[in-house]
Amino acid sequence: MSDPNTPPELFTWEFATDPYPAYAWLREHAPVHRTRLPSGVEAWLVTRYADARQALADQRLSKNPAHHDEPAHAKGKTGIPGERKAELMTHLLNIDPPDHTRLRRLVSKAFTPRRVAEFAPRVQELTDGLIDNFVTKGSADLIHDFAFPLPIYAICDMLGVPREDQDDFRDWAGMMIRHGGGPRGGVARSVKKMRGYLAELIHRKRDEPGDDLISGLIRASDHGEHLTENEAAAMAFILLFAGFETTVNLIGNGVYALLRNPGQRERLQASLATGERGLLETGVEELLRYDGPVELATWRFATEPLTLGGERIAAGDPVLVVLAAADRDPERFGEPDTLDLARRDNQHLGYGHGIHYCLGAPLARLEGQTALATLLTRLPDLSLAVDPADLRWRGGLIMRGLRTLPVEFTPFGADIH
Repeated sequence: MSDPNTPPELFTWEFATDPYPAYAWLREHAPVHRTRLPSGVEAWLVTRYADARQALADQRLSKNPAHHDEPAHAKGKTGIPGERKAELMTHLLNIDPPDHTRLRRLVSKAFTPRRVAEFAPRVQELTDGLIDNFVTKGSADLIHDFAFPLPIYAICDMLGVPREDQDDFRDWAGMMIRHGGGPRGGVARSVKKMRGYLAELIHRKRDEPGDDLISGLIRASDHGEHLTENEAAAMAFILLFAGFETTVNLIGNGVYALLRNPGQRERLQASLATGERGLLETGVEELLRYDGPVELATWRFATEPLTLGGERIAAGDPVLVVLAAADRDPERFGEPDTLDLARRDNQHLGYGHGIHYCLGAPLARLEGQTALATLLTRLPDLSLAVDPADLRWRGGLIMRGLRTLPVEFTPFGADIH
């Protein structure tokens, strides 16, 4: 892919399977590259680490879609499907300071590292329960049976969704994932149902608050200022939306990377067997860098003309920071295409950078570490049950994740722990 005159084809199924060679070409020959996306929208792709980091923190690149100078054919194609109609636009991924500063401060009061730490036993319980469901069978689809339900049930518990309603959320979330790269109608319907449910739940929590995140969002106030009901619903929605598929992909991509790198996987298992967690902690960060769950950061729009990576970007132009490309930039990471779980200097951009740095990073780390440690300990001979060439990646612009991950292992009795 070294011919500077022939740009790689982007957004094909072949590209989805392994986008990294194409991103290497872009980094070298067209680091800030204007392209037409599958939706028909034209946008700039930013692929070098230094440019990506600058763009993620540049306040001239707004998160508010109102700044998009969008032609008629692009209407409604730049956000989460259905969020406009469902009045869910006022969340942290779509707003700028000062509103962003106010909302983030309020949400941070409810979503604290202490709350996440207290949640660790529940994440472990959910993890073990899901493995119990298939440990006696000797095979599983790790996406459907494990990586998908774990973060859904975890975030539902955290938000305060009653257990009897959580399978509805699982269905709606499944619809979002299945149609992520295809027709937007199914996703929009799921978003609408979720919005209706969250509005009802917020009403109930106002009358009967609990020790959960939605009650915390309702209580949170700053100088007497509270979240409006729309803001609370939008915030609960984005915590669920952003905190769910990302973790599905973190676990799925992470397990797959470990299965393809047996030396690294054995190192991690040996470390876990001694009760040492250092390699697990650096390992999850490395898996985020190496093949992370978010391929492109969410949409940004230039509020004024600016220059990025030598290219002149016009006001209103969409800009997409390609985290997957930046995190394999050889200018920033030694041997970037090698998985090294012990990598120390790892300032990856998997959680973003600047004021929009992922609020849920502590929860994602907790879920990722718990899931991988428990799988590798309880199913020590876990192996891929299909040829890697038979695996399919979900189509879609922002996220990167497998549709299925069939695995085999020695079956165990369900009462082993």
